[in-house]
Amino acid sequence: MTTYRTATLSDLSLIQGWAADEGWNPGLDDAEAFFEADPAGFFVAVDQKGELIASISVVNHTAKFAFLGLYIVRSEFRGRGIGFGLWRHATQHAGGRTVGLDGVEAQQENYRASGFAYSGATTRFTGRLAGQLGQNIRPVAPLDIPTLIQMEGAASGVSKPNYLLPWFTGSSNRTSFVKCDQSTIVGFCTIRICQSGAKIGPLVATNEDVARDLIAHAATGIRGPISMDVPNTSTALTDLCQTMGWQPGFQTARMYKGEFDASVHRCFAVTSLELG
Repeated sequence: MTTYRTATLSDLSLIQGWAADEGWNPGLDDAEAFFEADPAGFFVAVDQKGELIASISVVNHTAKFAFLGLYIVRSEFRGRGIGFGLWRHATQHAGGRTVGLDGVEAQQENYRASGFAYSGATTRFTGRLAGQLGQNIRPVAPLDIPTLIQMEGAASGVSKPNYLLPWFTGSSNRTSFVKCDQSTIVGFCTIRICQSGAKIGPLVATNEDVARDLIAHAATGIRGPISMDVPNTSTALTDLCQTMGWQPGFQTARMYKGEFDASVHRCFAVTSLELG
């Protein structure tokens, strides 16, 4: 008999291992920051032996918006309706909120059947870049964080303070940088060490020159490839990735169930495909 329950932080760390097995290349310190976004927003299916066999997250970012991710059923338990049962259990957590997700190609028709509508594509660009320290770029200070949360919310369409506060606070494997023009922040990015290489996200910049400086600065000391998840509406950042010779990889579909006014920002990379 399969049962469903809210996941613990320890469960979430295990799920991150599943995500690595799926090729999603999670960050080494993602679990702690993810969990702080909404500790009640992570769910698991458990078999009669007490072993975890499936996962999903439905994180409530605001009173009107939630984000769904980490939808994984262990391969030997697929095709039995376990994932859909967990889906129905977990999505109740969102209540009447609009729910967003980044759907992998294999699941997009299932998401449409559940009432999700396509909004746009996100492409993962991956490449290498010689690090170069940039002018007027420094690590994020605590007083910067409210401004960064506001800037990311304007770029993504929804403010996510419970998620981004620990994200920008940083960890041993995650660092954020800002670039200033005198006293004004003109761009910022977070880079985190992953199972393989590193990922940059979020990135928000006023133009591609600012973005390039931030990426090169963040790449200093990084071994291995670096990836960014770039919405197709972020034309300036897409062009920059191509100019740098970064290669497009897998693509996801941003989908919403409910009303959502998607923002358009020419130089924006999303924080994560798991929590938006």
